[in-house]
Amino acid sequence: MQDITGFKPLYLVLVACLLLGLMSTMAGCTDTNGEVEDDDRIVVVVSIPPQQEFVERVGGDHVRVILLVPPGADPHTYEPAPRVLAGVAEADMYAMVGSGIEFEIAWGEKIAAMNPDMLVVNCSRGVEPIAADRMTDPHIWTSPRNAKVMVENIRDGLIEVDPENAEDYHRNAAAYLDDLDALDAEISAAIAGSGVRLVLVDHPSWAYLARDYGFEEVAIESEGKEPSPKRIEYLIQLAEEEGIRVVFASPEHSTRSAQVIAEAIGGSVVTVSPLKKDYLDNMQQVAAAFAGSVSR
Repeated sequence: MQDITGFKPLYLVLVACLLLGLMSTMAGCTDTNGEVEDDDRIVVVVSIPPQQEFVERVGGDHVRVILLVPPGADPHTYEPAPRVLAGVAEADMYAMVGSGIEFEIAWGEKIAAMNPDMLVVNCSRGVEPIAADRMTDPHIWTSPRNAKVMVENIRDGLIEVDPENAEDYHRNAAAYLDDLDALDAEISAAIAGSGVRLVLVDHPSWAYLARDYGFEEVAIESEGKEPSPKRIEYLIQLAEEEGIRVVFASPEHSTRSAQVIAEAIGGSVVTVSPLKKDYLDNMQQVAAAFAGSVSR
């Protein structure tokens, strides 16, 4: 048998090279679900699903998004998984909503501290806030007019961290802003043509939409608490006076009180979410549901 002892050093070198290559691959990027990826895209952290669409539409092929609050979760109470937070360490930018959602109040500073080199973009900069329950209503993204401001802030942030692709970011943002303008016009026409003056909702998520399109949101909840029997009685009377037969509920929250009121007025509960990723399609559906809730 041939003696291969003299080949051991070369063998060990080859094995070491293979291990280094494997470790380098495993040290790549971590995606939204904590899976390992290896690419050169700009990594952007966002808090909620609608922002994921905003960043992906503006960033195109240049970005990869880490979503902190997954679909179906409540950003008022959600705590992110450690494997998701681990991805923050490699992020280039954090596009926070910035309007005071509880998730960011609890986690925003911690997330920023995990990666001091990460650019933090406040997407609410330039949005006129609404005061509610002795604080600012955080649901700014639920109006397409505010979404436009958020998209512009995201565009500017991406240009700051990746100036080489500024032209692409400008072009992509302009195209998406055109889509938001079209959505704005469609919602304006739908709401104005319906004659809706008031919508009854379980959770107060739609004040910005109501303000911008000329109707009123009445929430069953008050300061995040379930309504008292007296308030339920008042809401039932209000619904009957206004001819309301639809109570809108968010899938991220309990629908118990909405069901009680709907049964009392002989109406129904319709689910609408402010947190779906497919922002354009979702907001079309929400506006159509609100417009169709008028009793004629």
